[in-house]
Amino acid sequence: MKLRIDAILDRPVWEYFWEAHGPQAFFQSWLWGEVMKRQSVPLTRFGLYDAAHLVGIFQVATIRARRGTHLHVRHGPIVVGFELALWKHAVAFLKGQAKNDGASFVRISPQLEDSHTSRALLRAFGMIPAAVHEVDAERCWVLDITPSEDVLMAGMRKTTRYEIKRAIKEGIVIDKSEDPKALQSFFDLYRQTAARHRFVPHKGVKEEFSVFAKEHRGLIFSGSDHGETTAVAIVLFSGNEAIYHHGASRLSRLPVNYAIQWEAIRTAKKRGMSVYNFWGVAPDGNLKHPWWGHSQFKKGFGGSERKTIHAYDLPLSPTYHISRTIEFVRTRLRGYG
Repeated sequence: MKLRIDAILDRPVWEYFWEAHGPQAFFQSWLWGEVMKRQSVPLTRFGLYDAAHLVGIFQVATIRARRGTHLHVRHGPIVVGFELALWKHAVAFLKGQAKNDGASFVRISPQLEDSHTSRALLRAFGMIPAAVHEVDAERCWVLDITPSEDVLMAGMRKTTRYEIKRAIKEGIVIDKSEDPKALQSFFDLYRQTAARHRFVPHKGVKEEFSVFAKEHRGLIFSGSDHGETTAVAIVLFSGNEAIYHHGASRLSRLPVNYAIQWEAIRTAKKRGMSVYNFWGVAPDGNLKHPWWGHSQFKKGFGGSERKTIHAYDLPLSPTYHISRTIEFVRTRLRGYG
């Protein structure tokens, strides 16, 4: 093997490899890298080569916080196979980059199956499971939307099917928009939703939607109850998946949320997507989890759970344990532990 790592500046080169080897790695998509840049996060894209052959990619964000600096490779690296030499080379490179940036640790979350083999691979390089809760949809709910609408409807929970039909009967209208100005209704509801479900609102939603919508890969679905917007969903189109990335709502007498999801699924089918990704869900049996109620809503549409390995950290400094302790405490206080 003649391994080397070089920066990748050519979008077609990046996307060809990503689509072939890691289309489920949303945060390794070229467009997500553009979102990070829009948020002024330092980010570099690298390719792992064996001689002239590209065998891996990873875009690396440098995260600077009050408690220190770390490198973050969300949903990556994407490496062809489990060849130890390839992973060893990539991790060694990241370690060197981290030291150059004064980072106390490197965090990666490759889209590998959550298995003994995957965990053993990362532990072989001195990595340990991150103290942060399940993030970046490592446990997500996905629905194969290639069957007909009738088949999809038949695969839903009875109550979900009923609520969709009731929404149609009540004449609920769902509006779709690529205009970032439509985000205002989302933000009005988002603050209420965050408080109700006890989660921290995501930052950078405006930048995220603007980047994807500019390339016709983002839609805002808005539903109203008698002229008042009561639910909004942001759906992004990446690879072969339509991703329900953000949602916000207020209490309503009508099942507007059900109508939005059904319209989003139908829209995704028309756009040629094969998977509708409901994004993160709570672990089975954890009724106290902040996402429990919303997870049951998502699962009502049919589908299955997709679980990938948890994020792993490579500690590089004694100060790493400060960040680890903070994340451990926050995870418990927010009800994820």
